[in-house]
Amino acid sequence: MNSQNCREAVLALADGTIFRGTAIGADGLSVGEVVFNTALTGYQEILTDPSYARQIVTLTYPHIGNVGINSEDEESDNIFAAGLVIRDLPLLASNFRSQKSLDDYLKEKGVLGIADIDTRKLTRILRQTGAQSGCIMAGDVSDDIALAAARGFLGLKGMDLAKEVTTDHNYSWAEHSWTRGLGHAAQDQSAGKYKVVAYDYGVKRNILRMLIDRDCELVVVPAKTSAEDVLAMQPEGVFLSNGPGDPEPCDYAIDAIEQIVATNVPVFGICLGHQLLALASGAKTVKMKFGHHGANHPVEDIKNNVVMITSQNHGFAVDENSLPSNLIATHRSLFDGSLQGIQRTDRPAFGFQGHPEASPGPHDAAPLFNHFIDLMEANRKALVE
Repeated sequence: MNSQNCREAVLALADGTIFRGTAIGADGLSVGEVVFNTALTGYQEILTDPSYARQIVTLTYPHIGNVGINSEDEESDNIFAAGLVIRDLPLLASNFRSQKSLDDYLKEKGVLGIADIDTRKLTRILRQTGAQSGCIMAGDVSDDIALAAARGFLGLKGMDLAKEVTTDHNYSWAEHSWTRGLGHAAQDQSAGKYKVVAYDYGVKRNILRMLIDRDCELVVVPAKTSAEDVLAMQPEGVFLSNGPGDPEPCDYAIDAIEQIVATNVPVFGICLGHQLLALASGAKTVKMKFGHHGANHPVEDIKNNVVMITSQNHGFAVDENSLPSNLIATHRSLFDGSLQGIQRTDRPAFGFQGHPEASPGPHDAAPLFNHFIDLMEANRKALVE
């Protein structure tokens, strides 16, 4: 970074570790669970992913900000991450789509960040101790205040954040995936072949685009929408989105999903939606040591004996040992063996822990969206017969 006009910042961890660096973004104080993400690209998508609510994100790739910020790569309207930790902020942001610098973007959104710290050391600490509560303080800093704030944050266990990040009203979605020259072109909603209702627990825009790409007519509803209201829309499929926090406190979602699944409407859950589907089916979830956050996670497709490289972002997981007889494991992490996918044996419902929409990341798991379409098509034919 440019040494001129540098502002001091500190990152304090609950275990007492203090990192000193340079402030980027806004001044002030912010607390959250400190996690690390190993993706090499996609910092804008990561920051605007609602799944990062109440988390301070450490990016392990050393140079962050190279390509600036543009209006087309946001996964939501806001930055949901509680803060950003990076090694180096390049002085020049260079890309044909760039509209502003990362520093300016953080300031505009009122988000704190810290640069010029040893992110390798921080990542090693988090791997050894697990994700910790932390505090970024920028501008007028105090180690004691930052440390007290870090220790005052009790973590994400037991925290229902889906209700905080969800939309407050129903809305239709029509944008396709980005293409050069067209951007995010919109389709005529009447052209959608499959009527899908998507629960917004913190949904990423690229998930919605992937559904539109597959000829879905899409309505997004708030997290607390009742099963009765959703079924009144007569959907051919129900999608359960990603989102932040602990799934267990989301009783309203678990109850609604249980009722919807019982009607035989096809259901597809991603990330938090996958965990909620598992809970609604009788399984249990657990808090992970430091979670999975990155774009290079190998996952085994158990049935097809195929390895997929996937994008991941979760701090909780479904406990495979708790699966009832009507749930089978379909995918498993090759990093730690944790459960990555489930399928109901008695209903057309399935879930995947990773992010098949990527953004950022590889598209190896994108065919899961096709499976959702196949379930709706099969259900449609069964109803006709």
